[in-house]
Amino acid sequence: MARLATAWAIFQGLLLESLPFLLLGVAIAAVARWLVPQAAWVHRLPRNPLLAPVVGALLGFALPACECGNVPVARRLLASGAPLGTGFGFLFAAPVLNPIVLASTWAAFPDQPWLLVARPLGAFVIALALSGLLGLLGERLLLAPALLEERRLSQTLEAVGLLERGSGVLGGASPPLSRRPPAPALSLAEVLNHGSREFLGLLVLLVLGCALAAAVQAWLPRAWLLAVGSAPTLSVLALMLLALVVSVCSSVDAFLALGFAAQVTPGALLAFLLLGPVVDLKLAGLFTVLLRPRAIAVTAVAAALLVLLIGQWINLVLL
Repeated sequence: MARLATAWAIFQGLLLESLPFLLLGVAIAAVARWLVPQAAWVHRLPRNPLLAPVVGALLGFALPACECGNVPVARRLLASGAPLGTGFGFLFAAPVLNPIVLASTWAAFPDQPWLLVARPLGAFVIALALSGLLGLLGERLLLAPALLEERRLSQTLEAVGLLERGSGVLGGASPPLSRRPPAPALSLAEVLNHGSREFLGLLVLLVLGCALAAAVQAWLPRAWLLAVGSAPTLSVLALMLLALVVSVCSSVDAFLALGFAAQVTPGALLAFLLLGPVVDLKLAGLFTVLLRPRAIAVTAVAAALLVLLIGQWINLVLL
């Protein structure tokens, strides 16, 4: 009963912490859908494989949402026809490269200036690497079926043919992009209806993710993870596992890390702050609205390897 009570308390804490950011993300996506015509900005985004994720990552500075709130915004970007690199660059980097997270990191570690530089820089590198890797898979093997269909319907006939769209008639020339008629503006009622359905769908996935994270936390003691805090490699691996399990939002994870920062190596501390915003148990369900299961597995493995390498390099430099 004690563990059940602990799991319930952890579940409530994770859900209450994540819910406002999820709502904020859905609201941002809904407002973008309503106020900003698709052709006015999506088709002007750079398509260069390197520049696209850079632009996506930099968008994080303007949106104060953690990883939960970034999922619906990234989905809206991809569904509107934005380059894959832009959507994934935003998804993976914005949880760290936003004003709230940068300010909380500075407030928690004002006496460790290296961390204030290494965390955003590490998040930027990880976002670029993951965006490039996922881009190699191709849209059909990468994106969730519902998102892929919505994305194809939003693209021009020059980019996606009628057969790929799954609608329309065969034959006839495709109208040039410049002469393509603008999509009709959505009414406020349509936007609110779509936003509420998206929020409820994501909320179900968030609840399942929080329940999984709470159950694992309740039955997996953290003491043995912190016991290897002084070992250069084991400490990084242990703190990566801890980040996966605790599933705390990036807006407050720096204050949680402050409680054990003195017990672990610098590389392990940075690994905790880098991996959680990209991969954790809470995000497992939310990612299914973006990616196919195989792509989620590739993301998790690649992110873990990148964070391990970065953590090891930091330990070699600072220890």
